[in-house]
Amino acid sequence: MIERRVFILNATNTVALCAYSLPAIAQNDTQKPLLPWPADLRQAAAQANAHGEPLVLMVSLPGCPWCELLRRNYLIPMQSEGVAAYEFMINERSRTLLDFKAQRITPSAFSAALKVTNTPTLLFFDKAGQELAPRIEGVASADFLGAILDERLATARARLKAAR
Repeated sequence: MIERRVFILNATNTVALCAYSLPAIAQNDTQKPLLPWPADLRQAAAQANAHGEPLVLMVSLPGCPWCELLRRNYLIPMQSEGVAAYEFMINERSRTLLDFKAQRITPSAFSAALKVTNTPTLLFFDKAGQELAPRIEGVASADFLGAILDERLATARARLKAAR
């Protein structure tokens, strides 16, 4: 186990120092794979929805150990099973993406508009930008994370299927 200390942004945009103990990750931090960047959320969601999958968007923060755990142990492996998982950083202000209204917006502004205040946050969208399942906001424990993620994906898939 390793202890990592990270700074997190809370709902009032103040910074708090938190320490977490997580299993050691084999690769060093400079080799972390990231999920794809969602340049156009409507297009990404439409492609995912056409295959019966929600658009899964992880809002993360550089250095967040729980983000890394979700990314490496769950979302990257799920991509090979057809899950459309994308990611951006909550504090990203230099790049833009197209939101569900075809408006250029920074990930920081998009996160604020959706009232995302914790990282990681997983969101499950349809092609219209409606959330299909309850968000996963933060991680209290890795013990049930896989089961919670599976349940939210099943909920989102069922809502997509019912809408067809």
